[in-house]
Amino acid sequence: MEICAADRLYRRDWRISYVLGCREPLPGPHERYVAARWRQTLGSTMHCVAGDGVGILAGAVLSSVFGLAGLTEVVIEYVLGFAFGWTIFQALFMRDMAGGSYGRALRSTFVSELLSMNLLMAGMVPTVMALKSRIPAAADPMTPSFWFVMSMGLLVGFIIAYPMNWWLVAHHLKHGMMTVRPATAVAHGAHGGMDAPHAAHNMGGAAPWPPVPVMVLLSFLALAAGVAIALLLRQSQNRPARC
Repeated sequence: MEICAADRLYRRDWRISYVLGCREPLPGPHERYVAARWRQTLGSTMHCVAGDGVGILAGAVLSSVFGLAGLTEVVIEYVLGFAFGWTIFQALFMRDMAGGSYGRALRSTFVSELLSMNLLMAGMVPTVMALKSRIPAAADPMTPSFWFVMSMGLLVGFIIAYPMNWWLVAHHLKHGMMTVRPATAVAHGAHGGMDAPHAAHNMGGAAPWPPVPVMVLLSFLALAAGVAIALLLRQSQNRPARC
């Protein structure tokens, strides 16, 4: 009962985040509504969690079905989460930002997806492991406990990934829920194909600071720390109790 109530609260919080971050309040003013950096970052992080989360959940279910756990489970979730988030939610859905070219969209979104995914997993992996150690039924995808634990993991991952998405959006390395208007809307005087803050996405400008390679390194260090904490939690869970 407590898990179901928490799950309802989780879904309500995501709906609130969507309304605050990118829901167009009235027809037309979306560009002005999402001009605030925090809204752009909120929408960008939600987009990351939605795309990567589908692959991560698929990996968690497959790992449970085939009896995989520990580092193997983490690798499967990471690979599927990254692949789904990058190839579909980033490159495919955002290809209009790359002139309609899917190949160009893949190249332009790789680094941003990598950085965001690493921070998402850095927060999610230890959270899921900690909760599973307290809720044994959470290992079974057929139980509500499993989906509650994975939801809480994604929520913590969202919080950890938010600062990285802020940096990515601030340096135009990732979209901030940009607005694309159909040609007919442009012809009638509506805002153009995309608003100015988002049009600069991946189109040059001042070099990011810290440099991208430094952020990539930091993201992998955060991921390694998260996985290490998760494995330590797993070891402590499996260690036999002393009399």
